[in-house]
Amino acid sequence: MHRIIVKISLPILSLLIITTGCSSIPERNPLPEELSDKAEIPYIKGARYWADEAPPETDEWFELPREQLKADYPASYGKEHNYLAISGGGQNGAFGAGLLNGWTEAGTRPEFTIVTGVSTGALIAPFAFLGPEYDHVLKEIYTEYSTKDIVTKRGTVKTMFGDAAADSTPLQQKLAYYVDEKVMAAIAAEYKKGRILDIITTNLDAARPVAWNIGKIASDDSPYALQMIRDIMLASASIPAAFPPVIFDVEADGKLYDELHVDGGATSVLYLYPIGLDFKRLTEHMEVKGTPNVYTIRNGKLKRQWKAVDRNTLSIAVRTMQAQSSNVVLGDMYRIYLSTQRDGIDYHLAYIPDSFIEQAEESFDNAYMNKLYEFGYKKAKDGYEWHTFPPGYEATTGN
Repeated sequence: MHRIIVKISLPILSLLIITTGCSSIPERNPLPEELSDKAEIPYIKGARYWADEAPPETDEWFELPREQLKADYPASYGKEHNYLAISGGGQNGAFGAGLLNGWTEAGTRPEFTIVTGVSTGALIAPFAFLGPEYDHVLKEIYTEYSTKDIVTKRGTVKTMFGDAAADSTPLQQKLAYYVDEKVMAAIAAEYKKGRILDIITTNLDAARPVAWNIGKIASDDSPYALQMIRDIMLASASIPAAFPPVIFDVEADGKLYDELHVDGGATSVLYLYPIGLDFKRLTEHMEVKGTPNVYTIRNGKLKRQWKAVDRNTLSIAVRTMQAQSSNVVLGDMYRIYLSTQRDGIDYHLAYIPDSFIEQAEESFDNAYMNKLYEFGYKKAKDGYEWHTFPPGYEATTGN
């Protein structure tokens, strides 16, 4: 009987591969490794840089005269600096959204000179960057939707022979709705004042983090700029194997190629600036008033909760990514902390405490996200007590 099943199954499987698997994924024209440092978005130059090293134009920037800096960075030259770094964490982004909105209600939320976002943090970052006027958007995104509004599950065959277990078209539609021409124009206006908005993706071919300068893209005259911003946000939130990767067309040495980008959390769950960047020199060159502050929001608990994993492709892939990101984010927190101590920046950290005991029943559980949003909102409204050390560091310093 076992042999009969095999004889029947093989032709069917072959047919499925031919009709579904092979035709569903277009062929790539990947960028050669030797051209990786030359590749540019063909219609928007200077849109991004490797997030694990200082931008190539850094030395030239340090040579700019102060008169030009005053003109180019009116919102940040000679002013107080506050930086915001928002981590990945999927539906736990409801914590960050609630925290920011409660912070507004408390009346102590500053304007941020730099905002960075990774994964779910990439969905929050543009609206956090634009300020309290967009608080209602953050609340809506993290309290009014559930899994079916974000992704559509694919069938077994598409999962086996495709590039992901789910279709992110619903998320793309949400991005098209919320990230419109008005939002792009507002980001561009703030960029021209000297404020920075960076979103992180992972270049899967290079296995390296990429920082996208969203303000620069928004300021470009290219008709592709708006869709580019949406695609970057989508890529940063695209969990490998769960969501499809995003393809970006690039140009190098006069030829067109493509790059595969996925969740920024695959390489950096929490990001502020490259550790190789002399940020102390930067703040001195900008004549920053007082001591800069960095506020880092970890959309998750410090310890990953135990969970029995279903034996299927999606569950295993997602849980593996969660385990990896839990360890990566600890390193990110320490890296940012050590950078701030070197560069004379005051460090502040927020995360979901163990006292929040609610459990999610699905990937984007509406009831769970509402409770988490309210939890973060109340914490901030009542005056959030920011942690001034990364986890465990107090014990090593005696503080």
